Amino acid sequence: MKTRTNFGLLPLCALSVLYSCSAFYLPGLAPVSFCKEVKEEGECQTQIQLFVNRLDSVESVLPYEYDVFDFCQDAKESRPSENLGQVLFGERIESSPYKFNFDEKVECKKVCTKVYKKGNKEDGEKLDFLKRGMQLNYQHHWIVDNMPVTWCYDVEQGQKYCNPGFPIGCYVTPEGNGKDACVINADFNKKNSFYMFNHVDIKITYHSGGDEGWKGARLVAATMEPRSIKHEDENKPACGGTVPMDVFSTFDSDVKITYTYSVSFEENNAIKWASRWDYILVSMPHTNIQWFSIMNSLVIVLFLSGMVAMIMLRTLHKDIARYNQVDQDLIKVPTPSGKVQINYEDAQEESGWKQVHGDVFRPPRKGMLLSVFLGQGTQIFIMTFITLFLACLGFLSPANRGALMTCAVVLWVLLGTPAGYVSARLYKTFGGEKWKTNVLLTALLCPGIIFADFFLMNLILWVEGSSAAIPFGTLVAILALWFGISVPLTFLGAYFGFKKPAIEQPVRTNQIPRQIPEQSFFTKPIPGIVMGGILPFGCIFIQLFFILNSIWSHQMYYMFGFLFLVFIILLITCSEATVLLCYFHLCAEDYHWWWRSFLTSGFTAVYLFIYAIHYFFSKLQIVGAASTILYFGYTTIMVLIFFLFTGTIGFFSSFWFVNKIYSVVKVD
Repeated sequence: MKTRTNFGLLPLCALSVLYSCSAFYLPGLAPVSFCKEVKEEGECQTQIQLFVNRLDSVESVLPYEYDVFDFCQDAKESRPSENLGQVLFGERIESSPYKFNFDEKVECKKVCTKVYKKGNKEDGEKLDFLKRGMQLNYQHHWIVDNMPVTWCYDVEQGQKYCNPGFPIGCYVTPEGNGKDACVINADFNKKNSFYMFNHVDIKITYHSGGDEGWKGARLVAATMEPRSIKHEDENKPACGGTVPMDVFSTFDSDVKITYTYSVSFEENNAIKWASRWDYILVSMPHTNIQWFSIMNSLVIVLFLSGMVAMIMLRTLHKDIARYNQVDQDLIKVPTPSGKVQINYEDAQEESGWKQVHGDVFRPPRKGMLLSVFLGQGTQIFIMTFITLFLACLGFLSPANRGALMTCAVVLWVLLGTPAGYVSARLYKTFGGEKWKTNVLLTALLCPGIIFADFFLMNLILWVEGSSAAIPFGTLVAILALWFGISVPLTFLGAYFGFKKPAIEQPVRTNQIPRQIPEQSFFTKPIPGIVMGGILPFGCIFIQLFFILNSIWSHQMYYMFGFLFLVFIILLITCSEATVLLCYFHLCAEDYHWWWRSFLTSGFTAVYLFIYAIHYFFSKLQIVGAASTILYFGYTTIMVLIFFLFTGTIGFFSSFWFVNKIYSVVKVD
C-alpha cells in the first residue's frame, strides 16, 4: 500500500519541483536600475559596465584569462570578488574597455588597435597564440548586469539558439573548408587563413519602470552579433564594410587589428526582470528528452518495485509464515518403529535464507575499509541531497555564479560529523578495536585520494598557464577547511559513534562458519555485482549526458528539478536492485552480503566511467595530451565520489532488509 501511494505522488512532486525551479531570483539578488540622468544619488546608474570572463573551448579543457590573448584591456582594470566555486571552476572575471551609457546609441566606436610587427619575436608569439585560439574555437564570455551577453542564431527546424559565448574568430583549412563559425559567411574563403571577429554589435533590451511606479529601467537581455571587418583607417573606422579581417597562417608582413563596437537599445516591457534568463534557457531544446528520461527511469523503478513487492508480499511472507508455523506446530513424521521424528527439511528446501541465520551477521573481511567507505558515502549522500534541494529552490541558479560548487564544498566540510559517526558505529558493530586508525582513515583516505588527483591536475594547469589553475592561497584555504574544520568534526562524530553500543543483531552468530554450497553462475559474486549496476545506470544515463555537456561542452545547466527527481529515482533503484540480489544470494545460502551489497550498487560508477570514455571519443573534439589527461583525471574524481555515494545507498538498504527479515522469523 505504501509503495503505491509513494509512486502516485511522484508526478505531483515532479511538477512542483520543476515549477519551483523556474523561480530563479530569490531575495539577495536585487535588480539594478539604469537611467539617462541621475537626479538623486543612489537612485539609478547611468554607465553600463561590461565584464569579461575567461575564454574556453570544446576542443580543449584548458580555459585562459582574457588578458592572455592580447585583446584590448581596460585602463583601470578591476576585478569583482569571486567566491570559492568560481575560483575552482576557473572563472576569472575582470572589467573591460567596452563602456557605454544607458540608452545612448554608439556607432562603430574604436576600442584599440593591436599591431604585430614582422620579425618581432614577442609579437609573433602573441599572434600565434591568437591563431591557436581561433583554430581551437575559443569563446569569449561577456557579462552585463550579471547576465551573459549572448549570440543568438538560427539552427535546424527554425529554432533559435542563444549561445552565452561567441568565438574569437575562425579558421579556413588549407583545403578551403571553413571550420566552426567560418561557415556563416561566404566571404570567409581564403585557404589556410584565420578570420578575426574584431567588431561586435551589442543590443541591450530593457524593461522601463515608468508605467509600474518605479524609476529607471532594468536590463532584461543583452545580445550581440560578432563580425569580421577590415578597417582601412584605424582612426576613422567604418563598420559598414564587407571585407573581412583575415590573418594569414604565415607571418610574412605586419598585422594590424582594430577592435570596434556598436551599441543599440530597445525597450520591451513584455519581458519581466525576474524571467530575463528565459530566452537563453528556452532556446536549449532539451525538455522533451528530459521527460523521456524521467519516463524511462520511472518504468525501471516500477518494474523493480513490482519485483521487490512480489518478493516481500508473497515469497518472503510465505517463507516467514511457514518457518514460524514449523516452530509452533512441529512437523511430525512417523518412522518404521512407530516413533515420531521432527523434520524441518521439507519446509525449508524451497528457501534457504533461514539456514544461514547463524552466519549472516558474521563480520566481513576488511571491515575497517568498508566502514570508512560507508562513512564517506554518508557524507557525500547528505551533501548531494541538500545541494540539489537548494538548487531546486533557486538559490543555486546560473545567475548566482559559483554558488553550486561553493555550497557543495562548504556542506562537505561541515558534514564530517555524520561521516565519523557512521564509520565508528559500523566499525564497532564489526567488532573492530583499532578505533584511532578508523577515525584517521575516515577523515583522510578518500578526501586524500581526491585531493592528490586534484593537485596533479592543478600542476598540469599551472604548467599550461591556464586560468583554471587554483592559486596557491586558495589551495591553502581548502587545506585549512579540510584539516581545520572537517577533520575535527569527523573526530567528534567518531567519538559519539564509539560511545554508542554496537548495533544489536536480531540473531546470534555461530562460532564455526557454515560452508557455502556450490553456486550457480548468476549467484556468484562477480556476475551479481556486474548485473546490479545496470538498472541504476539506465535511470541516469540520459541526465548524465546533459551534465557532461554542461561540464565539458560549456553548456548552461539549469534543470535541477529534473536532476532532483532523477536523484530520488536513482536512490530507489539502487536500493531495490541491491535488496533483490541480496535476497537471491541469501536463498542460495551465500551469506557474504556486506561487501557485495556495497559493490552491487557501487558498480554503477564503473558504467559511468565507461560512458565517460564513450562520451570523450564520440561527442568531444578534445585535442592535446594535457586536455586528455585533465579530462580523465577529473572524471576519476567524479567516478570515485559516485562509487561511494551509490555503494552507501545499496549497503544501507540491504542492511535494513537483512535485519528486518531475520528479526521477524523465529530462530531457536
